[in-house]
Amino acid sequence: MKTKIYLAAILLMSCIMSSKAQFVTFDPTNLVQSIVNTTNQVVQTSTTATNMVNNFKETVKLYEQGKKYYDALKSVNNLVKDAKKVQQTILMVGDISDIYINNFQKMLSDKNYTVEELGAIAFGYAKLLEQSGDLLAELKAVVNAGGLSMTDKERMDIIDRTYNSVRKYRNLVSYYTRKNISVSYLRSQRNGDSNRVMALYGNANEKYW
Repeated sequence: MKTKIYLAAILLMSCIMSSKAQFVTFDPTNLVQSIVNTTNQVVQTSTTATNMVNNFKETVKLYEQGKKYYDALKSVNNLVKDAKKVQQTILMVGDISDIYINNFQKMLSDKNYTVEELGAIAFGYAKLLEQSGDLLAELKAVVNAGGLSMTDKERMDIIDRTYNSVRKYRNLVSYYTRKNISVSYLRSQRNGDSNRVMALYGNANEKYW
């Protein structure tokens, strides 16, 4: 019996240490907040499409720095169950950033949107990313708390709940993207320009409309 308890304790500590390492190596919560902040600046300071493109470059730069971390995190294997849930939650927030940055860059070159519409779209992405980042910050707090302030079950329940909530946000961002692209596609159909929009967003993204 003592042996089982000892092994369980080792497993739990491995989970905590593996999860902590994912935040210590590179803090994704800071990255998310930085992307949100630069996006808000883009929305507030951009008066023309060209101006918005130039202002958005700083957001892209932040994303590319973070992408190196997310790509490295994807290659981490052999994690215990709950450390893997933490890993997957962080990666889903990375997916949200990826969906936003890559699709919004294409929208910036899409003449079917006005500057005001692009600003509204960017603001929507920023809010969804910010809310996902808040969940990630809560997860970070739980991981960094160690084993003193809550039971194993309480910690694991929070990890599961955060994972499921972030997954819903990722699905919501995908839906938000599909709806925004569908607006451009419908406008392009009226203008006889649908081939250009299809080419812009790619055949791989046909699901958007």
